[in-house]
Amino acid sequence: MTEITLIRHGETEWNLSGRWQGHADSALSPRGVAQAEALSGRIAKEEIDFVYVSDLERAQHTARLAGSEANWSFSLMPELRERDLGVLEGLTTDEMLLKQPDVYQSFLEDGPEYQPPGGESFLQFSDRCTSAIENLALLHPNKKIAVVTHGGVLGVIFRYVLKIPLSASRNFVLLNCSLNRIQKHGESWSLVSWGDVAHLQGMPTLDDA
Repeated sequence: MTEITLIRHGETEWNLSGRWQGHADSALSPRGVAQAEALSGRIAKEEIDFVYVSDLERAQHTARLAGSEANWSFSLMPELRERDLGVLEGLTTDEMLLKQPDVYQSFLEDGPEYQPPGGESFLQFSDRCTSAIENLALLHPNKKIAVVTHGGVLGVIFRYVLKIPLSASRNFVLLNCSLNRIQKHGESWSLVSWGDVAHLQGMPTLDDA
């Protein structure tokens, strides 16, 4: 049995302002720093054999803070990046409606195969993320792995494990600094727990829009 604990990065300044990040980066907000620090005490009690982190700074900063008590040594994995949103990155929804209305409409309505200019389709993104998780399980059988990544990555992994179509509406949470556990037994994945933020002790945490 291989277990992977997926961790979404702490809240960022762009999360607060409603800007879509993608491969663009935004610093952790003061609350995002506090979330990652709160996770540190809990994660130090976890049995973790390997840690992999998206190479975007918001994920790396979260990993440095969350792994401080456990003295984490982690490997960067570009395959764990957020979805590349192309021309939509760095914009708020209102700005998209003003500057890229046709692209935004297609992004919402044209299905998983739609690829925004300069970016990835939802299908391409899902294939990238699920391949990364499968490769980690293949590389480290019967180990416990922590992955610090992004809300979009968590979303496609949740769908993959539970066999939910990419075209289905999201009805599950993607919370900043949450713990989300999956396990692989043989060739099958199962969901252990999702959206665990007990370590935040009531601190607000945003759901990825």
